[in-house]
Amino acid sequence: MERIQYFTLLLVVVIVIFWAKAISAQHQEVPEKPAMWKGKAKIYYDTGALAKAFQEGTLQGHFRYFYMNTNNSKPLTDFFANGAGGGIRYETAPTHGFQFAVSGFFIFNVYSADLGVVDSITGLKNRYELGLFDLEDPENKRDLDRLEEFYLKYNLKESHLTFGRQLINTPYINLQDGRMRPTGVEGAWLQWNEWKNTELNVGYLYSISPRSTVEWYGIGESIGLYGQGLNAQGKPSGYINKIESKYILNLGVHHKFKYGNIHLWNFYVDRLFNTSSIQTDFNIPLAKNLNEPHLLLGIQAYYQVSDSKDDPNHQLYIDSDHKSHVASFKLGHDNKRRRFSINYTRISKSNRYLMPREWGRDPFYTFLSRERNEGYGDVHAWLGKYTYKVPKYHTSIATGAGYYKLPEIQNYRLNKYGMPSYYQFNLDLRHEFLGVFRGLEGQLLLVAKRAVDPIENQRAIFNKVNMFQTNVVLNYHF
Repeated sequence: MERIQYFTLLLVVVIVIFWAKAISAQHQEVPEKPAMWKGKAKIYYDTGALAKAFQEGTLQGHFRYFYMNTNNSKPLTDFFANGAGGGIRYETAPTHGFQFAVSGFFIFNVYSADLGVVDSITGLKNRYELGLFDLEDPENKRDLDRLEEFYLKYNLKESHLTFGRQLINTPYINLQDGRMRPTGVEGAWLQWNEWKNTELNVGYLYSISPRSTVEWYGIGESIGLYGQGLNAQGKPSGYINKIESKYILNLGVHHKFKYGNIHLWNFYVDRLFNTSSIQTDFNIPLAKNLNEPHLLLGIQAYYQVSDSKDDPNHQLYIDSDHKSHVASFKLGHDNKRRRFSINYTRISKSNRYLMPREWGRDPFYTFLSRERNEGYGDVHAWLGKYTYKVPKYHTSIATGAGYYKLPEIQNYRLNKYGMPSYYQFNLDLRHEFLGVFRGLEGQLLLVAKRAVDPIENQRAIFNKVNMFQTNVVLNYHF
């Protein structure tokens, strides 16, 4: 392991050396628009001819390198991985309102620990590093490619309807791009922008390719790939490949007002559940000059109800009488260079909040990369976040310190994954290079998680708490 530590230190030093010149975010907030491809762009005009549309199209490229190293408390197993890959995206210019796009990405496992072995003490598999490649085939190091986008889009003034494989960002299905590639979806997605200050999203989805996979799955088939946890009786859940859900219906309404915006979502999963949410964010200037410091206020509320049948074997993803409630709050200050916020989330004790982890990360204000509160009930989460930007050098430094009070591990009804209460600390350095290195972005993410109380159960520790993780990411867009 000393060799791994030296390699980690060397990578950090290299990043710091280059840091002195200038990051656009790798991780996007929801519901921002997807921006995985950030190479050259064009202001399109309708060509009126099919051949011209292909000739005037845009070709974009993306190369990505990802180093991850997780150090668990002794004597539990440590892991590391190096992933590298690249992809190309092509989109035609419009012709009679239509556009066609296709993109694909390949990944190589350059040099990594054996990600297929289990920890000798707990019998558990690797949780983080394998996510850079293919969760379903740990031995696959070369044949890692995926057709990510393949769609036909029709444009109407400021709106468009897209049908096929595409990337979207919502509170429930989002890019969750903290590995090599994001989550993709297949179906029809309408973005309606014909009303002043209001946007409407309507979606019908029937296939998903989760992050850390290379295949496309039906809606029900995609649930359980990341692990199933325990059912309310404390036994391993057995719902993988037994869920008959065929489609997802999504409705989103977004409205901008003078000092903020409001987002309304309704998310229905066939024969599983319905989740509704409202989010209101205020950005209130503290002086007459709108460029002066702003007060940040945010409120989120979620309500989830089951649409599932009873199962005497308790092998359902969600019980028929399931209901859960979540509220999340943000209070902060932003003066362009510095942003600070205090955030709080409460998941009620009525039940677990459930959302397939394969589809996206938590949308709550208290989310920190590398952990989630999905699958738990009776949660109190506190998070302090501070971000400092240096526009002159295109650099940002973000820190987060959180306290997450979860139900007892033995409370299976409210603790699906056997996670103890924990503290989490993140340091996230990002830099965008200029000059000859224009298009290159770097990120250094350090994550530490500690258990609140002493724990003897090693299965509740391994890859969950009492761990430190190093991530080094390089992106090159052209």
